[in-house]
Amino acid sequence: MDLRQMEYLVTLADEQQFTRAAAICGVSQSGLSAAIRSLEDELGTTLFDRTTRRVEPTDAGRALLPHARMMLAQAGAARDAVLRAAHELSGSLRIGAEQCLGFVDVGALLERIRRRYPLVDLDFTQAGSRDLVARVRDGDVDLAFVAGTDVPGRMPRTELGRRPLVLLVPPSHPLAGAGVVDWHDLRDLDFVDFHESWAVRALNDAACAEHGTARRIRCTVDDVHTLLDLVHRELGVALVPQHISAKPQAAGLVPLALPASAPPWVVSLIAGESSAASSSVVLELLDADLALSA
Repeated sequence: MDLRQMEYLVTLADEQQFTRAAAICGVSQSGLSAAIRSLEDELGTTLFDRTTRRVEPTDAGRALLPHARMMLAQAGAARDAVLRAAHELSGSLRIGAEQCLGFVDVGALLERIRRRYPLVDLDFTQAGSRDLVARVRDGDVDLAFVAGTDVPGRMPRTELGRRPLVLLVPPSHPLAGAGVVDWHDLRDLDFVDFHESWAVRALNDAACAEHGTARRIRCTVDDVHTLLDLVHRELGVALVPQHISAKPQAAGLVPLALPASAPPWVVSLIAGESSAASSSVVLELLDADLALSA
């Protein structure tokens, strides 16, 4: 048994669905399923009852869960103790993030910083990636979680991961049964998309322009859940990162694969040239958290 298997076990038990659990863990559904099967083989028992609608822990799975949660908590406490011993963190730390990036749980990270370093004056800003890059460049934010690769070359950037884009349509849409769409299928469709400060909007605009795909932006939003609601209401289709299609609010919508030429959704952590020394500690903390789920 290892920490990765324990994380998968706990997440699957909480979500009771392989698709959502895999999205939260940042792995493929097949990878998550294989890890759970390997754990079951190692223990010689079935840990989950699998049906077409949900996945529920067996008695053996429920018996293992508290020990799995304890292992993960102890691993986090061990990392915290090492970082506390290595760094005396105080002063201010200004962090920004775009909404629903995937790959990093920003809320959990902020909570850990506050609990571990109570002397830090922590500020958080949620905004579009384009605005956050400008704020880091201007020194108004120390570090930010952003999407896209349009970052000044001198700005330190750590890539956290990448996922494909998908076309999200309501089940009544003529393309709903296509499975895969081509660029010409998107021509002249009504779209719901984000404000231009969001990275995904720039990504969508550039990809459609490159392939000569004219589209009508009927609704412009600043919130992922509003976008999903409008697609549910058949006010347009949406180009979104794959992990958004796995959100509970997207249940019932149909994700369609795009051509291989579609650009990927790239998420990174960027830092200012003259950021506070505390920024490096957050980078180390993030590296440790990513290593746990790798």
